[in-house]
Amino acid sequence: MQFEKAKQFILDKMAAELPAYLTYHSVKHTKDVLQYAKDLAESEKITGDDMTILLTAAAYHDAGFLETYEGHEEISCGVAETFLPEFGYTDEEVKKVCDAIMATRIPQEPINKISEILCDADLYYLGTNNYTTGAEGLYQEMYIAGLMKSREEWVHHQIKFLHAHHYFTPTAQQRLSANQHQNLMALQDQTLSHKSVTGHKDFYFSDLILIIIGVMTAGFSLKGFLVPNDFFDGGVTGISLLIHEILMHTSYKINLAYIIVIANLPFIIMGIYSINKRFAAKTFFCIVMLGLCLLYVPYPVITSDKLLVSIFGGFFLGVGIGLTMRAGCAVDGIEVLALYTWRRTSFTISEIILALNIIIFAIAASHFGLPVALYSMLTYFTATKTVDYVVEGIEAYTGVTIISGKSEIIKERLVNELGRGITVYKGERGFLPGKFEIHSEVDIIFTVITRLELRKLKNLVNDVDPNAFVFASTIKEASGGIIKRRHIH
Repeated sequence: MQFEKAKQFILDKMAAELPAYLTYHSVKHTKDVLQYAKDLAESEKITGDDMTILLTAAAYHDAGFLETYEGHEEISCGVAETFLPEFGYTDEEVKKVCDAIMATRIPQEPINKISEILCDADLYYLGTNNYTTGAEGLYQEMYIAGLMKSREEWVHHQIKFLHAHHYFTPTAQQRLSANQHQNLMALQDQTLSHKSVTGHKDFYFSDLILIIIGVMTAGFSLKGFLVPNDFFDGGVTGISLLIHEILMHTSYKINLAYIIVIANLPFIIMGIYSINKRFAAKTFFCIVMLGLCLLYVPYPVITSDKLLVSIFGGFFLGVGIGLTMRAGCAVDGIEVLALYTWRRTSFTISEIILALNIIIFAIAASHFGLPVALYSMLTYFTATKTVDYVVEGIEAYTGVTIISGKSEIIKERLVNELGRGITVYKGERGFLPGKFEIHSEVDIIFTVITRLELRKLKNLVNDVDPNAFVFASTIKEASGGIIKRRHIH
């Protein structure tokens, strides 16, 4: 076995071809694993051919990142099987190398001393003082690959991983287990100190900016469009507008700012018990700011055109509500209930408060006429759609199913050109009218993309098979996988 030549070959190849976004699984990581494996092996009395097999597996264990992120271990074995025979490795020796590489797949399942050492070397950083640096690099590349959606998700993932992980060799246990436990404790302390029940961290400057912009935008919608034209919206804002307009026709004229704050108080109190005090405090701050904006900011009246008021009044109100929700609070108290149930049900925010809005618009129709109520419904519709876009983003997910006789080519292009993960179902195609007896086995391809990528996918499939059957469906929520992976190289 010509180990030194085999090692230098793969290190040079990885240095030249690995994607730039791999901030953890870089050539440096492979070199570190080589050194850790050598040190552990010497302490565990591994010598001769076993040492060579171990170090070869360490050199090739991440070669699969040259082609893919998920499932890279199988690709690494393929690389080893392709190139190691050129450096004098027998089929049996290549198999031992691959057995060790496959043992590093999470959850790790070593089958012998060599694979135990490689597993410990691969996750050596978990028990070192450099854990934070290594973890940050891994988080950054997993975020780019779409495998982590936020730092909060990453911290929870790492806590679970560190809690479940254990080293296999006595040497690694002695050297690393105590530090691993300390790193776990530090992560848990960080979570307890900074994480709130709603999933948002403490009141950061970025949250304050979002709240200010959101409140100013909502105030612009109310005083620039809705209030001067006697229009309404849904939720507590709609209730406040309705009360304000009713009182304007009596001797009890109360400023809208006070009505909005008072109307939201019950929902803020509910937020203390149903979510947490921090969320309720931020929401109270948000609503008080809205009241101050309505009292003191001299917003201009933009238009009296009913259609423009309906559409753009709803749009700016939706932007304001959406931005405050992204900051972890709500400019409309009814969103306290919406945020609480949104995380626990499949209903959207608009569906949760639909019943309340039906009552609001029915009262508006009876007091101010059907045209006002209808225009207000258009305002509400525009606002809720805008909230969805602001909170969920424009890249809503679409599930696409593809049935084609040329599925092998389509699968390869979806993964390597479009950068999507795929799921393949085994099925049969055919069964046409008049030709029911004619059918054949086929791979049914399913993938999840953003709606902005749908046209690109259809063009790709059409290039391969113009007769392919393709259908798409909207997905309310998606997580995990590589649905947000960027095609870097």
